[in-house]
This record gives sequence, structure tokens and C-alpha cells, in this order.
Amino acid sequence: MVCSSDGAIRSLRASGHASFAEKGMDIVCAAESIVLRTSVEMLENTKGLVFNADTSTRGFLEFRVEHVAAFAVERLKCIGDFIRFAFTELSAEYPENVRFQEITE
Repeated sequence: MVCSSDGAIRSLRASGHASFAEKGMDIVCAAESIVLRTSVEMLENTKGLVFNADTSTRGFLEFRVEHVAAFAVERLKCIGDFIRFAFTELSAEYPENVRFQEITE
């Protein structure tokens, strides 16, 4: 995940599978998926925001914010916080299955 210095999310790339359990039964993969899909839905429903997302391949999700109006920055901070908190907790609980990295631009 890449965020600006104020914590607003700018882009994210997630790939691979958690490999905690067999496909279709993996609770870690399900948790990651719901966090990321919810985040994309929140972005899609944010006025004043232009972003590109690729969710076309199973096990891969990527998005990049191209433009954000000043009034939408707080929303990007909240989405960044949501992802950060969720993946910090998941990686602490399942360190063999979840890797999370944040870069500040």
C-alpha cells in the first residue's frame, strides 16, 4: 500500500493466496478479500475521486488514485486506516500467510 504523508491511500497491489487452508475454505484469504473488495467499493462510491482498478484476475487486485478533490481526502485517509488496521492485525495473527508493506510518498 502506498499512502501520502497525510495517510491518504494512493495505491495498492495485492497478489497471491494466503495458503492457510485449501481453496474455498481459507478464512485468511476470505478476510483479505473482504477488506480489499470493500475498500474498492468505497473508492467507487466516493465523489471527487478518479481511480483505476484491476480486479480481473483471481488472487490479484490493484488500484491507483489518479485524482482526488480536496473534499475527498479525508475519505482516502479513512480507507487507508481501514486497510492498514485490518492487514496489521491479519499479519500479526497469521504471520506465515499475510505480508503487509506500507510505503509513504
